[in-house]
Amino acid sequence: MRKIIVGSRQSALALTQTGHVIADLERLSEQHGFGFTFEVHRIVTKGDRILDVTLSKVGGKGLFVKEIEQAMLAKEIDMAVHSMKDMPSELPEGLINGAVPRRVDPRDCLIATGAASLDELPQGARVGTSSLRRSSQLAALRPDLDIQPVRGNIDSRLKKLESGEFDAILLAAAGLSRMGWEDRVTAYLPPEVCLPAVGQGALGIECREDDGELRKLLALYNDEHTALTVAAERTFLGALNGGCQVPIGAFAVLGAEDSGTESNALADAAAPDTTRRVITLTGMVGTPDGSVILKETCTGEDPVELGEEVARKLIARGAEKILADVRG
Repeated sequence: MRKIIVGSRQSALALTQTGHVIADLERLSEQHGFGFTFEVHRIVTKGDRILDVTLSKVGGKGLFVKEIEQAMLAKEIDMAVHSMKDMPSELPEGLINGAVPRRVDPRDCLIATGAASLDELPQGARVGTSSLRRSSQLAALRPDLDIQPVRGNIDSRLKKLESGEFDAILLAAAGLSRMGWEDRVTAYLPPEVCLPAVGQGALGIECREDDGELRKLLALYNDEHTALTVAAERTFLGALNGGCQVPIGAFAVLGAEDSGTESNALADAAAPDTTRRVITLTGMVGTPDGSVILKETCTGEDPVELGEEVARKLIARGAEKILADVRG
């Protein structure tokens, strides 16, 4: 019987979602006769250590995965469960995404103390977010707000809100859902209002490319619908040489060619129908102050070609200049 060592960040969210994945893999292992057992190995990443600086100023890619990947290449761990939005578009040689499980809610959400929606926030309200993507889109919608950086895990950010440091904060709905904290959500922000991060709501199960035994189990856990749509988003990100330090967003849905509404698009994301292979991808690049928001939407059947097409269209409209200024 083989023991699979699973690397995880030490945050409550990371350990919770890793626990969910292990429970699923234990069931699959038993059903299909693999006989694997699993053990969690906690790892502190650069992104976890540096909490007094915004992500955009820390610099570099893979802030939340690099140390985990190094441990995997050294065979100290066998696999890792990542939030897909934390994963760079290119993985180190020798490592692959062994599975992309079914995506949960991809939206951002508002948690506020004295308002029922984004529109109801009073002028000058202090809003916290760790994301340039969110702050860019929020500034475009509500330039009157006082948008401030906030770092730390979900619970520490919620405590800062409760202590009165902020009037509201923006978080990924998926993290709150996985923690069982949906009751904390004041309002969900549809993709038309705030385009999610690449891969938001999805997980990536990373492993060594040469671990054929583990890859066979992970293949059973892969969700084709989520894998296709996330591949389009990640190709778009890679074409723009982007990461979590720049204001880039993307969201793809499968079979949503004629949906035209947020509710249908979200339904497609939550209830996959892989017989309909048309992918609709919307990509966004914005200036940090929200003065310029560039968006493009394209449809296609090949996720790689689609991601590259949306990136090309945004580059033609000046996206590279915006991103260069941010990085500079």
